[in-house]
Amino acid sequence: MAKKSKGNRNQVILECTEHKNSGMPGTSRYVTQKNRKNSPDRLELKKFNPILKKYTVHKEIK
Repeated sequence: MAKKSKGNRNQVILECTEHKNSGMPGTSRYVTQKNRKNSPDRLELKKFNPILKKYTVHKEIK
């Protein structure tokens, strides 16, 4: 029998909001997974931005 797919798990991309507004070149992005059944709204996490060298809010993009 074939394996079942993960079903409710979606791969999402998180992008830094501060870096986007600063006008500096480059982007800070992270790839993660979320359960679309438990959290249908957009994900927002604090992650490290290596270009700004600090922890910033990263929001889910489409």
